[in-house]
Amino acid sequence: MFLPGAGYMFRSRWIRGLLVFCSVVALFACGLAMGGKVYSPNAGDVLDILGFFGDIGATGLYMLAHLAGWGQAPAQIAVADYGTKFIVVAGLLNFIAAVDAHDIVLGKKI
Repeated sequence: MFLPGAGYMFRSRWIRGLLVFCSVVALFACGLAMGGKVYSPNAGDVLDILGFFGDIGATGLYMLAHLAGWGQAPAQIAVADYGTKFIVVAGLLNFIAAVDAHDIVLGKKI
């Protein structure tokens, strides 16, 4: 989960792995470009906690954003709210891809 699409690449599914990698990175980058918020781990609002779990799905990108200080400003325009959703969806897509790659390893899916 640290590198999006790596599970597919380990199973020699290069095209699928590359598509997942490009999709997750593009969603995350577009979200940041729109001024989206990267959630931090806190015990505050329930929606913030759910947003954090969505963000943490793109682990490497999430850590990079926190180290660089990206996505820390509060959303002040409507586009920034869409950007926040793009960042969360990038993490959720990575979760789905990891589960799918795991199913391939177990032989449940071809």
